[in-house]
Amino acid sequence: MTKSILFILALFAPATVFGFQLPGGSSDHDYRHATSGGDRVLLASTSPEVGLSKALGVQGNDVEDIDAGADEDLAFELKLPEEDLPESDIPLTFNSKVDYFIRYFQNSGHSSFAKWLSRSERYIPMMRSVLKKEGMPEDLVYLAMIESGFSPRALSVASAVGPWQFMSGTGKHYALRIDPWIDERRDPLKSTVAAALYLKELYGLFNKDWYLAAAGYNAGENKILRAINMYNSRDFWELSKGGYLKRETKDYVPKLIAAAIIAKEPAKYGFADVAYLPAVDFDVVKIPARTDLEVVAKACGVSTQTIRELNPELRRLSTPPDYPGYELKIPKGTTALFEAAYAKIPETERYTERVRHVQYRAKKKDTLVSIARRFNTTPQTLAELNNLGKRTKQLKGKTLIIPVQVAAGVEPKPVQQPVVAEAELKAEKPSHKYYTVKKGDTLFSLAKRFNVTAKILSAWNNLKSRVALRPGRRIIVWKEPGKESG
Repeated sequence: MTKSILFILALFAPATVFGFQLPGGSSDHDYRHATSGGDRVLLASTSPEVGLSKALGVQGNDVEDIDAGADEDLAFELKLPEEDLPESDIPLTFNSKVDYFIRYFQNSGHSSFAKWLSRSERYIPMMRSVLKKEGMPEDLVYLAMIESGFSPRALSVASAVGPWQFMSGTGKHYALRIDPWIDERRDPLKSTVAAALYLKELYGLFNKDWYLAAAGYNAGENKILRAINMYNSRDFWELSKGGYLKRETKDYVPKLIAAAIIAKEPAKYGFADVAYLPAVDFDVVKIPARTDLEVVAKACGVSTQTIRELNPELRRLSTPPDYPGYELKIPKGTTALFEAAYAKIPETERYTERVRHVQYRAKKKDTLVSIARRFNTTPQTLAELNNLGKRTKQLKGKTLIIPVQVAAGVEPKPVQQPVVAEAELKAEKPSHKYYTVKKGDTLFSLAKRFNVTAKILSAWNNLKSRVALRPGRRIIVWKEPGKESG
């Protein structure tokens, strides 16, 4: 059967989102380029039809369902019209996969994308400034758009957190503080610095190819290196034709390109009426001792919610204990007002222990609802405090942080095991340690250096003992017993 006959049949086949099914693996990936000048693993879908919320790892009502990509098994190739692409400092390509996501965002995903655009101007100026300072393309901000919709509190089903969706280990590797009081993956400024450093490393690792760097950001650099070796190609679109990369990663780059194209010319694509939020602007003050955010808000003459929104990295309603000089963000222009009012507040009245945080090990029949009821809190509070995402059904044996009301005199119901006081809580320890390969390093020299066998080092990193190590590659050199590689 000829391609033309197949194409005619396709026109009368059941319509998909846009009235026809696009080929995901066609060879039309290089119709037009416009360039004027971009170890974390998210949970991938195992179904051909993936919700956009799952693909991006975002909770809530900000996203709607989307087919994860076009059918890669169709025999015909769809010829696309030429498009005038906007100027960008990352390469923009127009092909069937990019066209697919542009059309989705214009139609079924219109509401979600409009929310992302509305929120974008709140953070894009600051993020562009950071990227520029680090010598990175400023249009990498659109990677944060497809990761989280620019939501600092975005939480994936795999517990990736924040606007750049960092996993805990990767965040700590790039100096983000993560403990029971602070999670700097939610800090738009600090997490952008970390993302810039990570993307710069990926860009160098993949020979200055932003498509491979972006794919590595999504799937992990080792996954992309193995795909390159498997298919003997450094072309992202060629790698996408094979079956090794997961659908989420294959869709990641075209989704990024589609988002950038629309965001640069929103009116052209049906987003002329978006109400953009004002850019976030703040002063920074140093807090000498633990202080309630409510106290800060009153001293600034604003609501507590305003202070919380400016400081999403704070996991509780106060600055952290034992952290003199903590840098807190307050509304722009309120520094003098705050300092004058704060100085008049006695030190003993700056913080009142209304909530005591304890640890509780979940039992076999425990659910988030039953635990929340026992400790007089809400399932939503527990899920956020413990970074549970949607993993709320497998709680047995998991140690949870529980907020217990103190000021109101509400005591938790008796439990059959002890709870640990807040002062004894420890920050989460990374389960892996990494090392960046340098010129001259060999598998055997690194094995000796880190006191492991070459066989174990090979297994941890899926290496072959006779394969030379590529300088710049980041490999696992230590693992906590019982932990598996991501």
